[in-house]
Amino acid sequence: MDAVMTTRNAACLAEFSLNPLFHRQWPSVYEALQDCRPDRKKLMLLYLEQLQKEAPSTEHVLVAIDHTAWGRPDAKTLQDRTHEYHKGVIIGQGYSTIAWIPEAEGSWALPLLHERISSWSSPIEKAASQLKLVCEQSINPVLAVLDREYGNANWVLAQADIQADCLMRVRKNA
Repeated sequence: MDAVMTTRNAACLAEFSLNPLFHRQWPSVYEALQDCRPDRKKLMLLYLEQLQKEAPSTEHVLVAIDHTAWGRPDAKTLQDRTHEYHKGVIIGQGYSTIAWIPEAEGSWALPLLHERISSWSSPIEKAASQLKLVCEQSINPVLAVLDREYGNANWVLAQADIQADCLMRVRKNA
C-alpha cells in the first residue's frame, strides 16, 4: 500500500515495483489479484437476489447482451488471441457481457456476467450460455435485447431451449 500511495503515475501494476517502498517481487501483485478474484457465479446470484427484491416476480427483467473486442495486436505472447471485428478485423480477445438494465430511463447497467470468449467458442455460444445461467437463477421472466450480431438463425437455434424472450436487431441486408 505504501508503494500505491506514493507512486504518482503508474500505467500498470508492474510499475509499482519500481518504487523503493515496494518490498515484494512484482509478480506477487498479480498473484494477490488472482487470489482475491470473486466467484463470478456467486456475484451474479447476489445481483439477481437484489434484483428480485426490487421487481415483482411477474415483471420482466430486462438484460442486454453484447460482444466486445479488445485489440491486442502487439501482445504476441498472449495466449488464445483471435480475430475480432472492431471497425475492421483486429487480433485480440473477445468478451461477452450480459447486463441488467434496471430502468426504462437512465444510463447505467449492472453487469451480471462478463466473460472472455475463447478461440474454441463463439460470441453466440457464450451469450447463450450466459443467458441460460441467468434464466435458470431468476424467478422473473427475462427479456434479452441484442445487437444485430445476434439477429440470425444461429442465435435463434442456440437459445431455442432457453426460457427467455429475445428482441434482436436484424442486419439491414438480411
